[in-house]
Amino acid sequence: MHKEELINLHQMLYDIKIFFEGLNHDLKFPLYNALKITPSQQHKSKMEHKYAIFVLGNEIANAMKEVDYSSSSRISARMKELAERTLKEMDDS
Repeated sequence: MHKEELINLHQMLYDIKIFFEGLNHDLKFPLYNALKITPSQQHKSKMEHKYAIFVLGNEIANAMKEVDYSSSSRISARMKELAERTLKEMDDS
């Protein structure tokens, strides 16, 4: 994916995060917020946006467990795996 496409995907997931926070004020998305990266920070690297997407996807999937536990658990596990792989790529480069 090109950087612009990753930023667009990051923005879509960010919008979902905002939606979930509006429904449940107890949701905090701590791992994503700790990254200190938002879709509007276009100066951040492609890899940083990619990592943020997977971390945010994992936390969104965890938030969805209340609605559909079985499929959201698989999504969460996969997002966590992809985030870890991306972090390793960032460290290796």
